[in-house]
Amino acid sequence: MEISRFGFYWLDTWVLANVIQLATQDFCFRYLNHTNDPCGRLFDQMTMAARSAPANIAEGSSRHSTSKETEMKLTDVARATLAELANDYLNWLLRQESIPWSVQSADYQAINSIQLDRPVYKDDILHKSSIHILAQKHKFDQWLDNGDSKVAANCLLILCNRLIQMIGRQIERQLDAFKAEGGFTEALTAERLSYRAQQSVQTEAPTCPRCGKPMIKRMAKKGINSGTEFWSCSAYPECYGTRRIEK
Repeated sequence: MEISRFGFYWLDTWVLANVIQLATQDFCFRYLNHTNDPCGRLFDQMTMAARSAPANIAEGSSRHSTSKETEMKLTDVARATLAELANDYLNWLLRQESIPWSVQSADYQAINSIQLDRPVYKDDILHKSSIHILAQKHKFDQWLDNGDSKVAANCLLILCNRLIQMIGRQIERQLDAFKAEGGFTEALTAERLSYRAQQSVQTEAPTCPRCGKPMIKRMAKKGINSGTEFWSCSAYPECYGTRRIEK
């Protein structure tokens, strides 16, 4: 397995998203029934929202080398579905006339202080990453397996909000990388312009009257000259030099 293709296995966001998915599946199997969820719609919505988070983080990360725009969009989808899931846990508490734990409460502080271990797997990634995910989930067992749905819901609400913040920082890093390196479209454009500039040199194209760089043929897309070819500086949009093509 190529590490470069599966870099998300090392992301804390992906690991915690899997913890939340597993815990949400457990929660729904334990506490949703025909009385409080007669049509099973809440079960489907919560488990699908929980599934969407690690799935979109993984898919977004796998698109890193080809489209940073897509990577950011998919990562943001993961954040949005987590917000939906967090609201479901909040609603569960409110339906039982219970309110979320205060940030000053001992349980909130204890859960929020638990840190994820850093992945150390270098090979056999599927096997070792699964062991790692389960080990991280067990850190929260005293709340998730408490037997009280309100305790489990509070714990998962805290984890959802924690992951939302982590994903927000991840998106900020992705945006910084996009600003510095550009995206897939920008890379293709640069390659195409570089090729056309080389072709212009080989075909003895004129040089730009402004900066002296080789010019390339473009076609006007609007105005009275729409559909007419002209010489444009290969450094565009940094340079706006043009020449008419003499026929």
